[in-house]
Amino acid sequence: MGGSDGGAAAKTVVESKEWYLAAYAPENVPTSDHLKLRSVTISLEYDSVADQHVAVQLLLISVDPYLRSTITGRDGDLYLPRPPLNKAITGFGIGRVVRSKNKNFNEGDIVINPFSPVAEYSIIPADFLRKIDQTTDIALPNYLSCLGVPGFTAWVAIEVLGNPKPGSNVFISAAAGGVGMFAGQLAKLKGCRVVGSTGSNDKVQLIKDEFGYDEGFNYHEESDFDVALAKYFPDGIDLYLDNVGGKLLDDVLNHVNKGANIVISGMISQYNTIPAEREGVKNLLNMVGKDVKMQGFLCGSYLNQFGEFAQQMEKYINEEKIKPKHKINQGIESFFESFVSLFSSSNLGKVIVQVAT
Repeated sequence: MGGSDGGAAAKTVVESKEWYLAAYAPENVPTSDHLKLRSVTISLEYDSVADQHVAVQLLLISVDPYLRSTITGRDGDLYLPRPPLNKAITGFGIGRVVRSKNKNFNEGDIVINPFSPVAEYSIIPADFLRKIDQTTDIALPNYLSCLGVPGFTAWVAIEVLGNPKPGSNVFISAAAGGVGMFAGQLAKLKGCRVVGSTGSNDKVQLIKDEFGYDEGFNYHEESDFDVALAKYFPDGIDLYLDNVGGKLLDDVLNHVNKGANIVISGMISQYNTIPAEREGVKNLLNMVGKDVKMQGFLCGSYLNQFGEFAQQMEKYINEEKIKPKHKINQGIESFFESFVSLFSSSNLGKVIVQVAT
């Protein structure tokens, strides 16, 4: 219990596997030279836990593209502070409290931590932890997808920044990914016509069959994005949610309608290149003639609206109006391959690693 040693419910000394940053990766897909796995010994004795800290066993960890931008070693790329070398990397995780020196948390509590070490066990300050209500029917992976960063990012993009009117033509890139799958569903709930681009024919089928997209295309099979966008948006684009950047963004600017919104939540096509080699955008002049608004954002800037988001999204989940899809890989050992897979077209849905049950 909080404020007590909790008896012998948990082991007192454990060997904990953790992923750490061995070297920064300025370009290309990171390798095992950059992210490495090691075992460390951690004492879970009550006296080993600092005041206002808790010891947590990691259950689930989200695998997110933003990690790529934090490990380049370049300050200009960072979404979050540069992680130090030789320390465990962090991500959005769910864990079980096994020791507590904080009155707000008891042993056995299931908690969400937006800065969870990618480690089987860790002793962490309780400042950013949030309890999960274990009496609900919401599955734990949902707290890392539709109720986590991807869902919140999609909600901010569609509900707050894009706010398309019914009948609007909405285009979403990386449509089968963690953000795209929820953004498309939220746009459909607002009465929009929604088209997505994905990296495989299976994903095109997925976004249409499971997420309700009206149309979709495989960007690997389209030799000319201009032609593809003209085909799928004969009446132009009113809202574009960009998760990709590069040439696709440039070509979208040729197909936007007057007063269109472009909301940028990521540019995964550019994450593995150094700034000097990134694709430029040549069609920005269209923003002037068509009075287009383009805005990038971090969901952390909208945390004051997280409560509203969670309430609305939980309602949609309970009414089965929002459908998540998860790719759950087993064991902390699978984290590296899970992360690298984000930069291919191999995953369907939100990628999560299950560390323990």
